[in-house]
Amino acid sequence: MSIRSCMDALTPREIVEELDKYIVGQHDAKRAVAIALRNRWRRQQLAPDLRDEIAPKNIIMIGPTGVGKTEIARRLAALAHSPFLKVEASKFTEVGYVGRDVESMIRDLVELAKSMVQQEAIETVKARAAEQAEERLLDLLLPPSPSQASEGYAALDDLGQQHYQTTREKFRQYLYEGKLDERFVELEVESRSFPMIEVISGSGMEDMDINIKDMLGNMFPKQSKRRKAKVPEALKLLTQEESQKLIDMENVAQEAIERVEQSGIIFLDEIDKIAGREGVAGPDVSREGVQRDLLPIVEGSTVNTKSGMVKTDHILFIAAGAFHVSKPSDLIPEMQGRFPIRVELQALEKGDFVRILSEPQNALLKQYKALLETEGIELTFEDDAIDEVATIAERVNQQTENIGARRLYTILERLVDDISFNAPEMTGKQVVIDRAYVQARLNDIVQSQDLSHYIL
Repeated sequence: MSIRSCMDALTPREIVEELDKYIVGQHDAKRAVAIALRNRWRRQQLAPDLRDEIAPKNIIMIGPTGVGKTEIARRLAALAHSPFLKVEASKFTEVGYVGRDVESMIRDLVELAKSMVQQEAIETVKARAAEQAEERLLDLLLPPSPSQASEGYAALDDLGQQHYQTTREKFRQYLYEGKLDERFVELEVESRSFPMIEVISGSGMEDMDINIKDMLGNMFPKQSKRRKAKVPEALKLLTQEESQKLIDMENVAQEAIERVEQSGIIFLDEIDKIAGREGVAGPDVSREGVQRDLLPIVEGSTVNTKSGMVKTDHILFIAAGAFHVSKPSDLIPEMQGRFPIRVELQALEKGDFVRILSEPQNALLKQYKALLETEGIELTFEDDAIDEVATIAERVNQQTENIGARRLYTILERLVDDISFNAPEMTGKQVVIDRAYVQARLNDIVQSQDLSHYIL
């Protein structure tokens, strides 16, 4: 799927409306990413000579943890069907130090894109692969005689061929009806195991430009081993094998690279952790080094991956950080210039928590209700209970570390702890959670400063 077809129907307003379904508030940030996404579509409409000159407008999101920075970027990528990678800038180190080099994020993004494209390709050949796998499975269930296998059906007379085909169709019907599900078959599956290569590749060298495991692995012929499996598992294995045969992995790799180059999104979290201040000695030297290593990738360079060379000129970078201690102007000037759009996300308040609990399509309360429905329990949250949970979340965030909406996960887990544990014995019951229940479960913890630090 091309970037053009993904976004033809999405205007900036529609993008914001889609984000509103999952993320509460933060309208300025949603507007910024919606414009950035639409600009990609606009760029595709231009003549090639001008199209290549237009660079993406990278974004810095400024705000405390748990207010929706990552979720906005992730949902944006899902809307655009774009390869998306979240990395923490603090995990990178300057070249020459121990740690990951910055180019590894491009290689990781390409692998994600390959998985996306491969899965899409598998869907297109799914029906054909299933047919071929079914025929192979029938061959295992009803193998032809040696003479038939070598000479074909012509070795049989007309009556023999008719009998064989009739029996085969009976087996096919049994397969559809599930009558063969408990039967075992023996099949060959591919197996390539090179312990020495695994040791080399797993020794902290995963970020080398050329993947050693692939390079050496291709020097050896494919091996196969025989294994027994029940018919449903065997059919699944054979379908996967047939799907791989029908897919051209070279085309997959080329499509993945094109998708990364034209629509890839990298979310650089904790960018404030590498914002060194001028004139400060010590670890800031390494932080500035990381920025200088990141700069060519963000500006536009070519990175060598095992699938081919990847240009980063049009990858959209969304950086994010709390900037409690540092500020965006503490980044080196060149880095600041590559992130022209700055948006500040607001800290969450009680009203936001109330909405987060109940409004989004993936709201937390909807998740808990669905989970307990699997045990036959009807869970109901009264409005006053939701209000009390939001009040407690705001209070605990003020008293301890402010972790935004993530605080709700901790509080709700504590709230429904007994119900979740006893659920198998409560099948068929209706459980109503009101303000009194919330207070009974949580007030003692909230009122104890020391206890709330540990438990909530």
